[in-house]
Order: sequence, then C-alpha cells, then structure tokens
Amino acid sequence: MNTLAYPVTLTPDTKDGGFVVTFADVPEAITQGETVAESLQEAADCLEEAIAGRIRTGKPLPVPSPLTEGQYLVDVPVQTAVKALLYNAMQTSQLTQGELAKRIQCDEQEVKRLLDPRRSTKLSHLEVALRALGHRLIVSTV
Repeated sequence: MNTLAYPVTLTPDTKDGGFVVTFADVPEAITQGETVAESLQEAADCLEEAIAGRIRTGKPLPVPSPLTEGQYLVDVPVQTAVKALLYNAMQTSQLTQGELAKRIQCDEQEVKRLLDPRRSTKLSHLEVALRALGHRLIVSTV
C-alpha cells in the first residue's frame, strides 16, 4: 500500500436529514454530517481516528478499494499517513520496534513515538525510519 485515500459513501438520512458516512474498507469508520461538505470533513476526522486505532491496536491497515461512481475520496492527514506507511513497512518486514531502534540508533521509546498517531513527529525522523526499512518517502500532488 502506497496511498491512504479511501472511498466514502454518503447516504442520505431520510429520517433525521443530512448524510450517513461509511467506508467499505474501514467498517468501524461511520459518521454523519448535515451537508456534503460537513460530511466529508467528519469523514476525514473519523478515518484518521480509525487508522490511528488500528495502529495502536496492532491491526492491519486496509488497502483502499478503487473509487466508484457516486463516492468521494477521503485521505488521511499527511503525518498520520506517513506513520501508517511506517507501521505497514514494519508489519511487512516483521521488524520489531526494538530492531528498528537499533537500525536507526535510538531507543525503543523513540520508535514508539514515531508510530504514535497522537504525537507530532519531525518528517525527517520518519524518513530515516522508512529508509532503514528499505523505503523512500516520495511526495506528490494530484
């Protein structure tokens, strides 16, 4: 997985008004909003929390499915996305936090902070950790 942008479906709530927001790839991420704009903002916040929760609990991150007609694309904020990519790289390589700490010459607490979605981390530190796992961080816009 190289991107963390997920399709979201906005379903009109005929009873209460507004929209119910769901992610097929992230079933625990459900929210709502009164307008499309508000629903998409709520979706972004909900998605970030769901991804952070999976990282904290050691669960796999879902691969985003293709966008289909009628859906919107919601991406994870950059800091959380990079931490999620680092988390995935560690899961794929089966590298422990202690082993990564040795590779990047820091203590294990620093690696825990690198992976903690609630903690702000310098991008350069995340890049070093990704490089230690054989990955490069490349930024692009669409």
